[in-house]
Amino acid sequence: MSEEKQQGNRAAPDGHVAKVHKRSHLFSRLANATSKFAGKPHAFLAAVLIVLLWALTGPLFGYSDTWQLVINTSTTIVTFLMVFLIQHTQNRDTLALQLKLAELIIVMKGAENRVATIEDMDEDELEELHEEYRQRAEQTLAHLRHRRGHAGKHGS
Repeated sequence: MSEEKQQGNRAAPDGHVAKVHKRSHLFSRLANATSKFAGKPHAFLAAVLIVLLWALTGPLFGYSDTWQLVINTSTTIVTFLMVFLIQHTQNRDTLALQLKLAELIIVMKGAENRVATIEDMDEDELEELHEEYRQRAEQTLAHLRHRRGHAGKHGS
């Protein structure tokens, strides 16, 4: 596909790109709603009731392999799906928090704006910045201790 066509697809309000965006938005809404529901006491109670119901049916099915397979398969499927929904919600919440912090860093006088995009740094850059901030914190602590020492001598 030519570059012009790709750019045209990106810019077009309809077509494949719009469908993908619509699905993404639908998934986001589903993930957020599921995450909210799963975090409530009613969801936990429903899960406990399902497990109790399954356990109570054990004698009815003679504790068969199939009876055990039902709970194992069900919990595995639910867990598998929940991982993706929770990860999506966590990614969204993390991005929102990063944006809020970036806004505060950018508008704060004297702040280092490079910290606003710290999540985009690689491991080496993060380690280097961490060491820089650790040294600055030690210098600040030493300065405060020095000031307290002088204040104690002059205050008597």
